[in-house]
Amino acid sequence: MHEKIIQTNNTPFKLIDVDPITLDIIESALRNTREQMDATLFRTAMSPGIREQGDAFPMIANADGKMVVGQFGSFIHGFMEGFEGMLEEGDMIFTNDPYSCGGAISHLNDYLVIKPIFKDGRHMAWAAHFGHLTDVGGRVPGSLPNEAREIFEEGVAFPPVKIFRKGELQEDLIKIAIRNSRMPNWNQADFKGIIAACTVAERRCIEMAERFGDDEFYSALDALLERNCRAMRQLIMDTIPEEKQSFEDYICDDALGSGPYKIKCSMWREGEIVIFDFDGTDPQSPGSINFLLNEEMFKMFCGTFMISAFDPQILFNDGFYDYVDVRIPEGSLLKPIRPGALSCRTHALGRIFDVLSGLLGQGNPDFLCGAGFSDSPHFMYSGYDKNGEWYQLYQIGFGGIPARPVGDGPDGHSLWPAFKNVPNEFLEAYFPLRIETFECIIDSGGAGYHRGGNGIRMGYHFLEDGEISVHDDRWLTYPWGVNGAMPGQRSTKELVRADGSVEFLPSKCDLFQVNSGDTLFFNTWGGGGVGDPLTRETDRVLQDVQYGLVSPEAARDSYGVVIDGDAVDEVATAALRKDKTVEHTDDGKIFNFGGSIETLRANCFAETGLPAPVAPDFSKRRRAVR
Repeated sequence: MHEKIIQTNNTPFKLIDVDPITLDIIESALRNTREQMDATLFRTAMSPGIREQGDAFPMIANADGKMVVGQFGSFIHGFMEGFEGMLEEGDMIFTNDPYSCGGAISHLNDYLVIKPIFKDGRHMAWAAHFGHLTDVGGRVPGSLPNEAREIFEEGVAFPPVKIFRKGELQEDLIKIAIRNSRMPNWNQADFKGIIAACTVAERRCIEMAERFGDDEFYSALDALLERNCRAMRQLIMDTIPEEKQSFEDYICDDALGSGPYKIKCSMWREGEIVIFDFDGTDPQSPGSINFLLNEEMFKMFCGTFMISAFDPQILFNDGFYDYVDVRIPEGSLLKPIRPGALSCRTHALGRIFDVLSGLLGQGNPDFLCGAGFSDSPHFMYSGYDKNGEWYQLYQIGFGGIPARPVGDGPDGHSLWPAFKNVPNEFLEAYFPLRIETFECIIDSGGAGYHRGGNGIRMGYHFLEDGEISVHDDRWLTYPWGVNGAMPGQRSTKELVRADGSVEFLPSKCDLFQVNSGDTLFFNTWGGGGVGDPLTRETDRVLQDVQYGLVSPEAARDSYGVVIDGDAVDEVATAALRKDKTVEHTDDGKIFNFGGSIETLRANCFAETGLPAPVAPDFSKRRRAVR
């Protein structure tokens, strides 16, 4: 057995070996505690975004702030860099200001609560939880203005402050928060639910330390991080080449008429260290599509992707972070300077996963996924009903998930793995609308040996006059396919007025007036495919047609499969595929983007009914406010 003394906040801990059985028990208890944190919040929250969809992320970290269990972790590092002051037993910190915590949370709607966990005067761990609150003030209901040019337009920003001081709740802070919300009851319930979840984690961690011993508990956290570190270090050595590889993708527009905006990343390995360099990414936008990407959070994205793609048995935590170096240029789209607007950062956040997929797959094409983690569609609907009561809906939509090397992409699934949809019955019960349709968009997934997931067509029939706001992307660029596959279909927003007239809305718009009797068809993008569609087994194509995922026409045109009634005409299919193989030209490119940016821009109006965005002008830079 080896021993050494660790100093944490001037408190000695003895780092010891923990036997494997005890380590497994503590690991399982920590995983269970994470689930209890979520359960506490979901049963307390009132907003459908948290209560129904689960837009909240817990974590438990060691005393150094490294996440041991969680999903969307790495909050502590950015917070510790920005926090000034002494932490004491009974304290709990709250912030929603991305610029005050290095992007640990990335827009004002995300309320982050962090609790240092003490036992017998010794700081031994952290609990943290954040959730997306429906409204925190700002210029539009939902606090996510597409057209914001400064963060001051997006709501009330709280720098890191003590919401609890030595165990005493600072009620004035909660009063300020709920006073500046259009949904004060939801805001208060969600906020206090997040606080309660952190308290649950504190109680469970103390119970574990009392059962196994303080040093054993502390050492178990270290051992779980070290186990991840060893596994990820080997994975990095096995999968990341020393030769530099680069990939770029685009945010379609900024809601102000400009776009697309480029996100570029290069990757290479130096010894055991993998380097991600975002040099070449466009400067920050004057609009709200900027994403203050915390370096530790990107390491989490990277680890999640690598573990999912290469070795799902690895426990995901922050143990490997020392082996990843992230470089993001100051003043870029991914590291904007305050007061750059951030409210619509989900377009870039989602696109980061597509960039990672394209980057990590170049050296290992057999592991490539298509594009499709392209966005996180948002829909807002608000106004006063016939009784003069305020209503306000915030909902996250789902798109097509990209095809994977091992199978088709899920149809109409969330970007985030733990998210759920808001039940249509809930929407109709609590809001003045009726869901006319909720269905998979046939043929929207990119054709391939593995098919990209189809997008979702959701029809909102409005029963009251009101205003809607829409957040989406992938309306100009395609979710690309790989290794001979086709890209997925782009998104559209179609408004059918009560008189039958039809108009297409931009993918980003604020406070668009709708009337009782109007119907919005919110159509999300499909995922890109993987592999040559002409090699897909005919029985799989037939099943897709029978399930309504692929039309008979697309089966013939894209997959070369002739459907005759309820069966495949194998003779006609063989002949058609032979002809298509002759026509099929292999240009040797791994990625199918559906055309160059210049081509997409030139054909924009004819294809989408919307004007093409103009190239961004980066010559006028906004003032910096520290």
